[in-house]
Amino acid sequence: MSAKPISKIEPRKSNAAKSSPFVTDIATIRSRARKHIEDGAITGSYTADREAVVKLLNEALATEIVCVLRYKRHYFMASGLMADAVKSEFLEHANEEQAHADRIAERIVQLGGEPDLNPDVLSKRSHAEYVEGSDLRDMVKEDLVAERIAIDSYREIINYIGDKDTTTKRMMEDILAQEEEHADELADMLDGWTGK
Repeated sequence: MSAKPISKIEPRKSNAAKSSPFVTDIATIRSRARKHIEDGAITGSYTADREAVVKLLNEALATEIVCVLRYKRHYFMASGLMADAVKSEFLEHANEEQAHADRIAERIVQLGGEPDLNPDVLSKRSHAEYVEGSDLRDMVKEDLVAERIAIDSYREIINYIGDKDTTTKRMMEDILAQEEEHADELADMLDGWTGK
C-alpha cells in the first residue's frame, strides 16, 4: 500500500500584518509630537477642557488642604479616654490628605495650570468645611462628614472628566478610593463609640 503524499498546509495570513494596531499611523504621531513641544505632556489628542479641569482640580486641592488642617487640629486637640487610638488615625489621615494635595498640585502643573494655594481663598473653594468639633466624638463625626462630601464631589469630577483625560481620571479614582477607606474607618469609630 502506498502512502498518500502529505499536503503542505499554508499558514493563514493575518490582517494584523497588513495594518497597524494603532488608529493613527506612527509617522503622524511622530510629526504631531514635534509640534507645540512647549505644551509638555499635553498633546493634540488631549480632548478635555483644560481650564475646566484645572479649576476642578484647584477645588479638589483646596478641599484636601482644608482636610489636612482639620485633621491636624483634631490630632492636636484630641483628649479623653479614647484619644490615643483616635489621634493616630487623625494623623494618618492628615498625611494621606497631604499626599493627595501634592498629587493634585503636580497634575495641575502638568496641565499647564497653577496650583492655587492662596490661604485667603482656600476655604471658599473647598468642597468640605473646616469644622473644629466640640469633643472627640464630634471631631470624628465632622471628619466623616467631610470625607462623604469629598467622595461625592470627587465622583462627580471623575464622571465629568470621563475618558477625555484618563490620567486625571485615574488619579482622582485612586484618591476617591482612599477617601472611601477613610470614611469607612471613621464610620466604624462612630459605630463602636462607648462614650464622649
